[in-house]
Amino acid sequence: MPKSMKDNRAVRMLREAEEGGYGIIGVVSYNLETITAVVRAAEKKRSPAQILLFPWALHYSPLLIHLAIAAVRTATVPIVLHMDHAQSEDEIIAASDYDFDSIMVDMSHYEKEENLEKTERITKMLHGKGIATEAEPGRINGGEDGVKDTGDLEGLLTTGEEAARFVSTGIDFLAPAFGNVHGNYGGIENIRLEYDRLTSIREACKGKAQMVLHGTNTFPDETTQKCIKGGMTRINVNDLVLSKYNEYVKENTGKVPLTELMGKGTDLIQELCEYQMDVMGSSGKGEVRY
Repeated sequence: MPKSMKDNRAVRMLREAEEGGYGIIGVVSYNLETITAVVRAAEKKRSPAQILLFPWALHYSPLLIHLAIAAVRTATVPIVLHMDHAQSEDEIIAASDYDFDSIMVDMSHYEKEENLEKTERITKMLHGKGIATEAEPGRINGGEDGVKDTGDLEGLLTTGEEAARFVSTGIDFLAPAFGNVHGNYGGIENIRLEYDRLTSIREACKGKAQMVLHGTNTFPDETTQKCIKGGMTRINVNDLVLSKYNEYVKENTGKVPLTELMGKGTDLIQELCEYQMDVMGSSGKGEVRY
């Protein structure tokens, strides 16, 4: 790892999680309410956390990015900022001009060899700026709000061999496809994760990169915990912490004052973030500053 990466906060956070056997919540964040809720929950539970923005934020307004940067830098517990699913080199370059701790170099919509080439080249560029990288070998099916839907592409499960090849590019985090999907599963009965596959991927990553989990909508607590035992360090969450907020906003927009809508909505997100921190075992692990 280049010298400039030795103090990267995201790398240190996920290494600590792997060594400690707990997970770090990574909250997909679209607005002030979500960002505020993550910080409040992390500080209340004394838990490390990650705020995740999609490239959509680059096009919507730099103000959202600056808000997230201020949130992670002023929190009293370790919180880092991650750009998730950056799917074009132009977006990655643009994001690297901001104070992101890590960026996902998501070239999974390309064929394997081109994915590898682009990942390795872009990783070197980002490491030169002290930014950690994440990549997706294989292809996780589906899409979600703010991310290009790859549902028209064939999902490809990650193999241990592919994981080893991607780790050799110098990436810091690996997001494997082992039966997980972006978006909704259509029922808990449709969650079919291949834990034996995950074990082989973990072996390929050992001592070189940390694994991160995508596609957790509707996950029961025991599924999340089993994935953490299988080596997952950051657990990306969307619906798991936004479901109550989304329902509340849907039912109350235009019926209560906007300040009340925002305040109550923030409380609902915070409540579920705190719950997930307990599920993931990170509560009380945020006293050490990175």
